[in-house]
Amino acid sequence: MAFEIPADLHPDVAPLAWLLGTWHGNGRGDYPTIEPYSFEQDVVLAHDTRPFLHYFSRSWVTDESGERIGPGDLETGFLRPAGLVEGGKGINVELVLAHPTGYAEVWYGVAEGPRITLATDIVARTQSAAEYTAGQRMYGLVEGSLMYAIDKAAEGQTMQSHLWGKLARV
Repeated sequence: MAFEIPADLHPDVAPLAWLLGTWHGNGRGDYPTIEPYSFEQDVVLAHDTRPFLHYFSRSWVTDESGERIGPGDLETGFLRPAGLVEGGKGINVELVLAHPTGYAEVWYGVAEGPRITLATDIVARTQSAAEYTAGQRMYGLVEGSLMYAIDKAAEGQTMQSHLWGKLARV
């Protein structure tokens, strides 16, 4: 699908413009404390002329045939450019996320071309939320698809693969 950079995009966000739009696709989840599962997902990255992108992700657990069988994860937040990387290869980025399962996270990372790598700096949780201590994320544009992998350390487990998906711009 053809993509056009909006004329009113804040210049600080230009290196992240490849993320803009609505994305749809599927992924898998796995972790030692859960049963593996498949999911369908919508992700929207939008701007309103200010120097950040609004991020919203919604998913549905699916069965073997790809049919939705229940709600999945939700998360929302803001991806913010934070200056050039030393040496000028990419930009520093900050991601602030909130989840209805009782978590709020602050992530720091680097965007280099159509690839972003991030790691948590802070994970805050409510008293009723399950233990979760750290995460890592990677997003990349591969042959027009938004691909990602999310690792986490939680519930006494070391950092390891948790979610991965492939989304197409719609």
